[in-house]
Amino acid sequence: MNEQARPLPAEDSAAAVSAASERAPSRLSEAGVAAAMYLGCIVIALIVSAIIVWVTGGSPQDVFSALLDGSLRAPGRWGETIGIAIPLVVVALGTAINGRAGVVNIGQEGQVMMGAAFAAYVGVNLAGPGPLVIVCLLIVGALAGAMWAGIASWLLYWRRVPEVLTTLLLITVASQATGYALKVDWLLLAPFREDRSVRNQVSDQLSTGVRLPRIDIWGNDFPISSIAVVLMAVIVFVLFRRSVWGFRLRMLGRNPRTAQRAGVSTVTYGTTAMLISGACAGVAGAMMLSGGDFGNYRFTPGFANNIGWEGLLVALVARSHPVGIVVVAFSFAGLRAGSGFLAATGVEREISQVVLALLVLALLVPPAILFIRERRRALSATRDRT
Repeated sequence: MNEQARPLPAEDSAAAVSAASERAPSRLSEAGVAAAMYLGCIVIALIVSAIIVWVTGGSPQDVFSALLDGSLRAPGRWGETIGIAIPLVVVALGTAINGRAGVVNIGQEGQVMMGAAFAAYVGVNLAGPGPLVIVCLLIVGALAGAMWAGIASWLLYWRRVPEVLTTLLLITVASQATGYALKVDWLLLAPFREDRSVRNQVSDQLSTGVRLPRIDIWGNDFPISSIAVVLMAVIVFVLFRRSVWGFRLRMLGRNPRTAQRAGVSTVTYGTTAMLISGACAGVAGAMMLSGGDFGNYRFTPGFANNIGWEGLLVALVARSHPVGIVVVAFSFAGLRAGSGFLAATGVEREISQVVLALLVLALLVPPAILFIRERRRALSATRDRT
């Protein structure tokens, strides 16, 4: 027998396994490194923001205190933060699903608008018991978002048009389509009222029975959909970790050729992931409309209010981890809710936007660094095997 083909003794095998386990970083140490990166980037962003505010004549202490008051400390504020976080979590969960399958969806903004527009039409025009109408408008919102994402999926798999391009362009189409619907009486435009001198381009307001119930805790109220959103995050986590479907999605996202050889259909699983992502964005729009934290139960021009874009950022910052998405979404919602209090500090709007951008950037840098580390580690392992 050739010397190189001779099996290793048991002692040498155990030593090799032990050395490999020592080289491979434990999950606990990896989590510690990631936490240290996030903390360090946030501290640096706070220091830089404080310097910018101080140079422009403002008070850094007042600015950061206003952010905390607007998001958590002032009466009723953390309830509003939860209300803003709800659609961010839903959009981000959908983004995590299509990202796991290796499909790119950056059209969540348009899918949120379509979901909210269809939900507004159903909520205003459908007669029936309030709970039934709420369920119907949420389902219709999900179907509208899935339909809008399905257009990009069809163009990808049957016409080979890159989904990055189509999902982005469909945002403009959705904006124009919903804008047109707000100009037509039989679509979304609210009926004319004599007590108004100007007819605003908004939908009719949802009736009281067609609104999501709200939970009130210590003067903070937020939609009951927050419970459903947490359950959604748990379900997605379990599907990713424990289901065959989640394993096949991960296989498809990492190596499509190997997935096809293992019997995973690229078209079936890719289309499913894209449809689920669009449905999540659409139901997020329906939740925004019926929850009351956006638009006062009316569909208005620009209703999505960058929720689609921010939900995409949440998924990127959380690295598509369902539990991390909930935490990061709450952080983003806190920045959005707290920004309304910055005007009281006397800081110019442009400076406050710079402060918010630096804080968001601080949350985006660690995922990029961790991704580069994992990529280099994978390349190094590949070279060692060859």
